[in-house]
Amino acid sequence: MQQTWKEYQEQNKDRFLQELLELLRIPSISAKTENNADMQQCAEAVAQRLRDAGADRAEVMPTAGHPVVYGEKIIDPSKPTVLVYGHYDVQPADPLELWNSGPFEPVIKDGKIYARGSADDKGQFYMHVKAFETMVQTGTQVTNIKFLIEGEEEVGSPNLEQFIADNKELLRCDVILISDTAMLSLENPSMDVGVRGLAYIQVEVTGPNRDLHSGVYGGAVANPATILAKMIASCHDENNHIVIPGFYDDVVEATPEERELMARAPYDEAEYKKDLGVQELWGEKSFTTNERTGIRPTLEVNGMWSGYTGEGAKTVLPSKAFAKISARLVPNQSSEKITQMMLEYFRSIAPASVTVNAYNLHGGEAYMTPLDSKGYQAAAKAIKETFGKDPIPVRGGGSIPICAILEKELGVKIIFMGFGLDSDNLHSPNEKFNLDNYYKGIETIPHFHRYFAEG
Repeated sequence: MQQTWKEYQEQNKDRFLQELLELLRIPSISAKTENNADMQQCAEAVAQRLRDAGADRAEVMPTAGHPVVYGEKIIDPSKPTVLVYGHYDVQPADPLELWNSGPFEPVIKDGKIYARGSADDKGQFYMHVKAFETMVQTGTQVTNIKFLIEGEEEVGSPNLEQFIADNKELLRCDVILISDTAMLSLENPSMDVGVRGLAYIQVEVTGPNRDLHSGVYGGAVANPATILAKMIASCHDENNHIVIPGFYDDVVEATPEERELMARAPYDEAEYKKDLGVQELWGEKSFTTNERTGIRPTLEVNGMWSGYTGEGAKTVLPSKAFAKISARLVPNQSSEKITQMMLEYFRSIAPASVTVNAYNLHGGEAYMTPLDSKGYQAAAKAIKETFGKDPIPVRGGGSIPICAILEKELGVKIIFMGFGLDSDNLHSPNEKFNLDNYYKGIETIPHFHRYFAEG
């Protein structure tokens, strides 16, 4: 008698977990050249896992940067094809001293996997590999399935656009399925109907031609760190509204109906603040917390450094100060246009006492999924099948820069079917992924393929 999906998954769940832990031990940090060998090792491991799961083809394909892993199992060209997108690269683990355990030494505690990449995105794309294996081994694969697992998402996917353009026929599909987003909770499942765009710049402020003695020169020479702090502070007004000229010109305001729908999502402000360890929240006036992180653009400092930051004291007036600054964008905002606005703003407000060098790092466009699309409906039915309730449509605050390019080049819609949580410490120390969410994803994904094939 043929096994059911759940029976197969239950019998193999320990192996499913151990395989993920092995991937998490590989420090596949795309931003650091010192980890290039680890990137190659991880790509090869992913390709092997796809072959082990039943892919007829799985290979590591080169780009101008880190390689892409492609896999497929075509059962019938007349059946619909689902392309699964994910990424095997991870964010740097710094600051290491804030981790309770090694970022690449996975620890399971209180039903959670603690490791860099556990939720973003190794744990989430690996759900699809194990769901694929489940369908192959139980003889229930009803769609053609392709995998596109890249190695540069965390640095803006600079080489993936060319790869997609060069391999359109290889990647041809009817829908793209991505699990690199979150849901509200297992009790209140949700689906992202969109992600924000991104514009990311670096600003370098230079004062004197060398670091100076702060006693001898302090008060006579502009301090680049102070000037940069003032410039950054000037970006928001008293209502926390971004003042860069033209910043909001192309923003499409959410309708009252959409805002009302967002308000249905469960939200406990006291618990939200407790979890973050803050006394008060901050944001653009006249918008709720969920709206600020979903339907509104933002501007944030991602890093600042200047002068002496080592142990003890060193009384210097620094020669330079630096900041990495990013804007999250909403539909209809152009990342290229906003980047130019940001660069021009910092160049234009610099006082004569310093010089400013501002330049672009990377960016990407916002993306929205139609709720009436075949793919969204299939995903919503799949979640209802395993969770027992309809998912709440929400807008994600993060960015997946390649989404707009995928749709433009391949001409199909993207469905976000994430099983992580916003509290999973993505990009932060002690990143985690709940075991229940991992297994629930593996259980739910085959239902998506079934409903998509039926639709």
